[in-house]
Amino acid sequence: MKLKMMYSFLNSDIDIIEKMLEDTMQADSLLLRHASMHTLQAGGKRIRPVFVLLAGKFGNYDIEVLKNVAVSLELIHMASLVHDDVIDDAELRRGKPAIKTKWGNKVAMYTGDYILALSLETITNIKQPAVHKILANTIVEVCIGEIEQIKDKYRFDQNFRDYFRRIKRKTALLIATSCQLGAIAAGATEDIHKKLFRFGYYVGMSYQIIDDILDFTSTEKMLGKPAGGDLLQGNITAPALYAMDNQEIRAAIETVNGNMNPKHIEKIITLIKQSGAIEKSMALSDLYLNKALCVLSELPGNRAKKALQDTAKFIGKRKF
Repeated sequence: MKLKMMYSFLNSDIDIIEKMLEDTMQADSLLLRHASMHTLQAGGKRIRPVFVLLAGKFGNYDIEVLKNVAVSLELIHMASLVHDDVIDDAELRRGKPAIKTKWGNKVAMYTGDYILALSLETITNIKQPAVHKILANTIVEVCIGEIEQIKDKYRFDQNFRDYFRRIKRKTALLIATSCQLGAIAAGATEDIHKKLFRFGYYVGMSYQIIDDILDFTSTEKMLGKPAGGDLLQGNITAPALYAMDNQEIRAAIETVNGNMNPKHIEKIITLIKQSGAIEKSMALSDLYLNKALCVLSELPGNRAKKALQDTAKFIGKRKF
């Protein structure tokens, strides 16, 4: 089953969010508008807005309220991608030229800032102070995570605690916040929105670990960027950490640098894949996925609960 089929009952509301995203991007500056729309039109799974809407089903669901939360969270995600491409010097984003490739680093950075500002402007339509406090804290943590990732580049002595802390901030928190804020904006009880936060956190951890696995196992066509790109950029992820238990493979990984010949990185990827590290990383993703499903089992039964379950299983087992 395709991902979108799992929450097809939300299709009309997802269309509303997509239209609102497009309308929000209409800057007075033609350059800013084109650059922002370029990011939007690159596509994406819209996982965060979907989680906002599904979480909202545990309260008094109102798309006119929830769309503000959904759009705000997606804009934060988009802004972080624009900034990431500058930091990583990435030429492609989802198989298309990144903003920095088309317009340069300066335009890309200001576009990312602009999209982030749009997110903060959009969330002002929600009057609950808790929403603003949680969102602000999440943005702070995401920024710290990005700095930690820069600091950890090519640091081969890091451990899983470093890795978990980084992916929590890089990915899991924004997904967890999407679940929690959707529930809060819909007036769900504290018990429910805290459980949805934990669910989203565990799903987000599983999601990022799968992403890190796919960087080694997928193709450039599927990824929209060269395979092994994370390692080449100095990002040490779960498969590399597991593989470095083998001292010969550790020695090979420790030679990685930004100027390395792509043929050399291909050999290292092969060593990692042959080491059993991919299988261990899959088991780690499954551990977080099962934790998410356990939390979900504590929530009231409704159509959204089944959709959250199916969506979590899909993104925790995905091949692209």
